[in-house]
Amino acid sequence: MPNLSWRDAITTVLRGSTEAMHYTEIAEAIAKQELRTEFGATPAASVNSIISVSIQNEGNDSPFIRVDRGRYWLRTPPSTQPQAAGIPEQHPVPEPDETGLINAFGMYWSRSNVLWTSTPRILGQQQPGSTAVDFCNEKGVYLLHDGRTVVYVGRTTDQPLGIRLRQHINDRLNGRWDRFSWFGVYSVDEDGSLTASAVTYDLTMLIVTMEALLIEGLEPPQNRKRGDDFRAVEFLQVEDTEIQKAQIVKLMDELKKKL
Repeated sequence: MPNLSWRDAITTVLRGSTEAMHYTEIAEAIAKQELRTEFGATPAASVNSIISVSIQNEGNDSPFIRVDRGRYWLRTPPSTQPQAAGIPEQHPVPEPDETGLINAFGMYWSRSNVLWTSTPRILGQQQPGSTAVDFCNEKGVYLLHDGRTVVYVGRTTDQPLGIRLRQHINDRLNGRWDRFSWFGVYSVDEDGSLTASAVTYDLTMLIVTMEALLIEGLEPPQNRKRGDDFRAVEFLQVEDTEIQKAQIVKLMDELKKKL
């Protein structure tokens, strides 16, 4: 398996593309093509940073161009691509790809994949192969689901996400939910830690966020996509490895009782 630098891996992916790609798509392609062995906790953010810094510092000498918000291509695409003459307008200094009020979220995570200790680990990863992140201390809002039906909407302010969810194991909602979704205001650093950064926003951003939360949580059938301009990073759930260990210990105990 090759272990290319981020820059070389990005270039390799874009050389094989017939059109510009979003940085999240580039990160996923790098993993799929096994161009790197280490991804960190935020591979998409790493790709965006590498390309943005190159464009900003190298100017016209950068191999990358920005063709739209978050979408990039090679300055000189492969000669086999007939679209080379029609490269869209370039933006030497890219605008930051703001996520708005919500920076990370997870949809329909399974209750059974969490070991509900006093401080449960709410684990997720940006894409397969990336470092798992613990969202126990995330702040924001969450939904409890019974199958696909939303049965409860909650918020995490004084207490973080993991603690609030654990409380619903012991309250009146205990038997009413088997999945949960969450929307967090803390962003994820490359090392997997959560950061409470200062957020500035206008009325438009507030409305965009409200629309996106409703669409993601309710999934109305006439909405074919999430809210416009909603750029929070979705994380995929990872089962706590301690669950398997606990199951093995339980099985061993049961076997001892039968002997």
